Amino acid sequence: MIRLFDDAHYNILQRWRPAFMIAAVFAIPGVLLLGIRGLNLSIEFTGGTFMQIQALDESINTAAIRDALSDGGVSGAEIQTFGLTGNEYAIRARVAASDGQDAVQATVAAVESALEAAFDDRVEIRGFAAVSPKVGKELSRRAIMALVFAFGAIFIFIWIRYEWRFGMAAVLATLYDVVSTAAFIGYLNLEVSLVIVAALLLIIGYSLNDTIVTFDRVRENLHRYKRANILEILNRSINETLPRTVLTSGTTLGATLALVFLGGEVIRGFSMVVTWGIVTGTFSSIYIASPILLYIEGRWPGEDARGAKAITTKPVPATI
Repeated sequence: MIRLFDDAHYNILQRWRPAFMIAAVFAIPGVLLLGIRGLNLSIEFTGGTFMQIQALDESINTAAIRDALSDGGVSGAEIQTFGLTGNEYAIRARVAASDGQDAVQATVAAVESALEAAFDDRVEIRGFAAVSPKVGKELSRRAIMALVFAFGAIFIFIWIRYEWRFGMAAVLATLYDVVSTAAFIGYLNLEVSLVIVAALLLIIGYSLNDTIVTFDRVRENLHRYKRANILEILNRSINETLPRTVLTSGTTLGATLALVFLGGEVIRGFSMVVTWGIVTGTFSSIYIASPILLYIEGRWPGEDARGAKAITTKPVPATI
């Protein structure tokens, strides 16, 4: 049986400074761009018009409705199946910048015109209602609360499971993943919906799991190699978990790339964000979390961080 990176001896932490520079060069301009241009929020957050339609022809599906609306000038509409019959659809759309009844009527008229041009009388509008921006603000507040709660739960769990030094390193590395993903969204100007928020929460969990695997091996090696310093133990632990990291990330990345190219327009934004999250989560667990832990142990060494202060000021030759 072939094992990738079996018995690896890379001096990975020797390259943490270039890795930090690459991370900063990618993340900082993206975040600045996002701050200048603003988030491309979906109707779920900005408000709009909710419409329920029924297709009278079995050949009409979500993709056909989306194409019809796009051709009719209604861009960015969110379309989902509705009800139990399979031929009813919920459409959330917005064609006017203003709010109020006039905006609702304008959206309904635009959607009705687009559907009639594409399907004649094979689609019926069953009802419509306004989605208030206040609802979007509440969803935004809840989304932020979910992210904050996730970070808090991560820190508390790792603090109890290990100690605060490990928890702080893991939280900061995971925070970088969120910032990096925000930069990715900014570069591509992806529409931010509740699905994207779910993707961010998934990335947090994935990155945390990858970091925990490495830190768990660090804790084992701290007790196994009592004469080694913290730098040697971190390098050893990363190398020992490298086969698992590469195989897990590779197989997961293959699945998400399949969703990007074959999953369709509905989940493309979600699959693209998750794909990037796997890349940045793997990168941060190796080149962000461990160097941060090394720095923290150098400044505030724990009882197991032998030689931490001594090794932070001495260059270490590369094994490979």
